[in-house]
Amino acid sequence: MPEFTATVHWSRPSGEAEFVQQQYSRRHHWLFDGGAEVVGSSSPHSVPLPWSDPAAVDPEEAFVASLSSCHMLWFLSLAAKAGWVVDDYRDEPLGVMARNDAGRMEMTRVTLKPAVQFGSDRLPSSDEVMQLHERAHHHCYIANSVTTEIRIEPR
Repeated sequence: MPEFTATVHWSRPSGEAEFVQQQYSRRHHWLFDGGAEVVGSSSPHSVPLPWSDPAAVDPEEAFVASLSSCHMLWFLSLAAKAGWVVDDYRDEPLGVMARNDAGRMEMTRVTLKPAVQFGSDRLPSSDEVMQLHERAHHHCYIANSVTTEIRIEPR
C-alpha cells in the first residue's frame, strides 16, 4: 500500500513571549518529499490577525484545493483515455464550514466549479462531460476519504 508523508514544522519566533495568552504566530511550513515547501497558517476566520498569516495557505484552503486537484487529475486522465483533448481546466472551488450534528465545526460542503476547454475537432457532449465529472468524483481518493458533501457544478 502506498504511504504518503509530509513534514509540518512550527517554532516560536524568538522574543514572542505571549504564548500562553494565545498571542503567537500560527505561521508554519509544510515540507514535501519532492522538495516543495508551502507556508501554512491558521485561517484569519479562526485566529485573528496578526497571529494568522492571510498570505499563507490554511488547512481549510488546502482541504478544498486537494479535493479540486484530485478531481481534476482524474478528469484529465479519463478525458485522455476517452480521446478528448483538454486545453484548459480551471476550478474555483468553494468550501463551506458549519456546525455538524454534534455541534462541532466541519467542512460541510465543497462545491467544485470546473471550467474545461477542449481543444480538438472531436468535442464531448455536455452529457459526456457530466459523465466524466461523475467518474472522476467516483475515483478521487480524497473525495472517497471524507464525509463532506461534494457538489460538482461545471461552468
